Amino acid sequence: MTQNLEFLWYIPNQAVAGHRGDEAVPDHNSLDTLTAQARAVEDNGWAGALIGTGWGRPDTFTVGTALAARTTRFNPLIAIRPGYWQPAQFASAAATLDQLSGGRVRINIVSGKDDFEAYGDSEGDQAHRYGRTREFMRLVRHLWTERDVTHRGQHYSVTNSTAEPRITPRGDRLHPPLYFGGASAAAERVAAAEADVQLFWGEPRDGIAERIARLKSLSRELDRDRPPLEFGLRITTFIRDTSEQAWREAEAKVAKMAQIEGAGWHDHRRVVAEGQQRLLDLQQQGEVLDENLYTTPGKFGAGGAATTWLVGTAEEVASSLRKYAQLGISKFILSDTPYLQEIARQGRSLLPLLGETPTDRRQPANAI
Repeated sequence: MTQNLEFLWYIPNQAVAGHRGDEAVPDHNSLDTLTAQARAVEDNGWAGALIGTGWGRPDTFTVGTALAARTTRFNPLIAIRPGYWQPAQFASAAATLDQLSGGRVRINIVSGKDDFEAYGDSEGDQAHRYGRTREFMRLVRHLWTERDVTHRGQHYSVTNSTAEPRITPRGDRLHPPLYFGGASAAAERVAAAEADVQLFWGEPRDGIAERIARLKSLSRELDRDRPPLEFGLRITTFIRDTSEQAWREAEAKVAKMAQIEGAGWHDHRRVVAEGQQRLLDLQQQGEVLDENLYTTPGKFGAGGAATTWLVGTAEEVASSLRKYAQLGISKFILSDTPYLQEIARQGRSLLPLLGETPTDRRQPANAI
């Protein structure tokens, strides 16, 4: 494939065991368990993993730091929220971890609704949330790349601020990349102006193509002064040895979800954002869209990246992912449960079909 594609996994960061059908074991969120997953990511060809955020979960930045310290090439994609962090504090924390880890930090900026009052933030309306996010991203980038920054904005102010340590440029990478998601008009304007990577959930390809075209147009309209926006896909990939087995087991898993009314599957559904609603609305178009995009999980409680699944053999799922890549997707964040088992299964069966091969953890690399 001509594109430089990257494949990341997802590591749960939950106070409650059994996330999205994973094995409910007492030590599910211990450092040893999470480290085992991060090292499996390294061993099986993945570039790194997304670590989710939300009030009521363990602190994501702390988890990402711990996993970076116990690995050598694992890239933590750390989800954070403006409002939970102040820009200068975050810029310094992320720069510190980036230096200690040898440039392995990636950041996912999240603006969706959360339990703001619980940690002392104020929610505001959509315009406030996304206006603040846009200002946060721009200011953090200034703090990473400039010295003695003075900023007087609608949401933040700093005076003669220099975030230490200074981030070491690594080729074209001047600072940790900023991933961002959101499907509303306000969110897309933030992405078009400030994000490095816009993340989509598992929509049919025609919907993704439409959104990519719109974001590129918005980038021109807003006079984007950044390198071109890149695009990523966050989706569940359900893979078995045969197509018949894959669909039989996927349907059985959804039937079990229906029996328990989606318990443990319904993150992102406490408040249904526009992107989540787009996924739920897909059920009206059919149970299976494109070749193998399964919409029924959302009907029985699945939310977020678990709302739609790509189902089939490794070859069938790889074919679908290649078609997304042809639209311009270059970053993929995949997952299925049990997480640890699927890191290895999909790393060995799926990634080689997409040009990725498992790597040897013993190769020298930067570590904390």
